[in-house]
Amino acid sequence: MTGIYSRMPLSCPSDASRDPGQVEIRPEMSEGRRVMVAMSGGVDSSVAAFLLGDAGYDCTGVTMKLFGNESVGIDDNSACCSARDADDARGVTRRLGIPHFVFNLSRDFMERVIARFVEAYECGLTPNPCIDCNRFIKFDKLLSRARETCHGLIATGHYARTEFDAERGRFVLKKARDETKDQSYVLYSMTQEQLSRTLFPLGEMKKTDVRQVALSLGLSNAWKKESQDICFVPDGDYAGFIERHRGSPCPPGCFVDEAGKILGRHRGIIRYTVGQRRRLGLPFSHEFYVCRKNAADGTVTLGDDRSLYSRVLIAEDVNLISTERIPGRMRVEARIRYRQRLRPAVAEQISDDAIRVEFDEPQRAVAPGQAVVMYDGDIVLGGGTIRRSFD
Repeated sequence: MTGIYSRMPLSCPSDASRDPGQVEIRPEMSEGRRVMVAMSGGVDSSVAAFLLGDAGYDCTGVTMKLFGNESVGIDDNSACCSARDADDARGVTRRLGIPHFVFNLSRDFMERVIARFVEAYECGLTPNPCIDCNRFIKFDKLLSRARETCHGLIATGHYARTEFDAERGRFVLKKARDETKDQSYVLYSMTQEQLSRTLFPLGEMKKTDVRQVALSLGLSNAWKKESQDICFVPDGDYAGFIERHRGSPCPPGCFVDEAGKILGRHRGIIRYTVGQRRRLGLPFSHEFYVCRKNAADGTVTLGDDRSLYSRVLIAEDVNLISTERIPGRMRVEARIRYRQRLRPAVAEQISDDAIRVEFDEPQRAVAPGQAVVMYDGDIVLGGGTIRRSFD
């Protein structure tokens, strides 16, 4: 089977000689030709599987069943991980002529992603479950299954790049060539072993080119829409999902101003996030924003827009990729949420598991529970979970 990229090799001698659109496969991994490809039923993972097979890799398509849609209260065909998605992935593997399997990882997903998501919201945090899914499921459980079935490599349809940096003596994670699709932010928790065994065939490509490949192959999912929401909460009603999961409503509490004065009652801290302005339900003409949440006393602190800005943050549960430890005070670029523009900052490691990041300019709505990810040019330095911020 051939497509419009069939003549493009997946390995190349150096960055300087690589043509735009080529997909890099590390030459040191060439002996491990068996690749387990995570296939969600979407166009990205489908084209990733084609590119690898076209380059001579022995591919096996795997769809991970992460939850039963009925168990999280949504229609079976309304979100990813549905039976329809598995059918789409199966149809693509038939078209490509490769095996396809479904791995039931729903118990792991419930314990390591959904339960952590619920607990974080109950503790007043704003979690990013996509990061946990990549950390505990896609690049942990999937790699374990690959080893068990004698697959030396795994691959996904993420837009990111990885390579071995001989000067550092480490594998590095890099931004995708197409920065409008870059997904390196949600991959910062990857370990050296995971990076050494993971392929990102789409890292050099634009999404428009990926769809064109799918169209040239006659894939039925070539124009399939991307999911924009958390997969297990496709309607965006996080509070409703959490209350269904815990089997009881979240207790109400008080809105307070920054001096501690009670402004009114709220319907539970899980319904609010830092920076929120709408749906507060207060009878004031003054424009309030959510500045902080305190799970200990159930209060939600409100203030004006100026109160949302902070220059310094502390992050814990840190994972560093391009270095074992941040050397002193290091100039970096960083983002505190997915798709935010990179901002100049200084990073400093303050303990084995904590970093201090000071931005050149104050950042708006730094939310505990989200991730800060730091970059050194195109290379991901690492990241961690935001715990607190201050001026």
